[in-house]
Amino acid sequence: MYQNQIINKLIDEKIITISPEKSFTYASGMKSPIYTDLRLTISYPDLRDWIETDLANLIKEKFPDVTIIGGVATAGIPHAALVAEKLGLPMIYVRPKPKDHGKGRQIEGRFTEDDKIVLIDDLITTGGSVLDAVKATKKEGGNVIGVSSIFTYYLPDARKNFEQAAVKFAPLLSYPELIKKENESQHITDEQYAALNTWHEDPWNWK
Repeated sequence: MYQNQIINKLIDEKIITISPEKSFTYASGMKSPIYTDLRLTISYPDLRDWIETDLANLIKEKFPDVTIIGGVATAGIPHAALVAEKLGLPMIYVRPKPKDHGKGRQIEGRFTEDDKIVLIDDLITTGGSVLDAVKATKKEGGNVIGVSSIFTYYLPDARKNFEQAAVKFAPLLSYPELIKKENESQHITDEQYAALNTWHEDPWNWK
């Protein structure tokens, strides 16, 4: 419902920066023509509301049996809280690892084996961290029926990892959609669009 407004705001506020000519270097060493800092989204009430409204609607559509919304620490927690509020559902969150004190919990909040959990993260690159959260939740007896996110690069590695884990994934926005809309609105040229697609097909060997 708010896809165009969300994309425009993400670009205008430089929460997502597209730079085909001057690449960014990720912590993994990968060179990329796009940089995202989706943690900034919580600072914009209008953007925040558009995102949570569309995420709530997406989750209702793709995972109609959901009974609990889970946030992946730390960036997924605020969005999970707001989506849970919109859907009137309980919430949990998952840490990267168990606490080293107290009861040593990795998951905060209550759930049963009968619950159907959807985990939310802000950004999916390869899917590693969110799939670790899925494993941790299942280890504690939770039934994770799917994962959602604000944005994903939809890299080949991510598709492979979700398929191997047999986890359903429903992102709000994806890299292919983003650059297509930016090309249609003439914010990027056809030449730049072709270069951006080349990165997406083989990101590790892109120059």
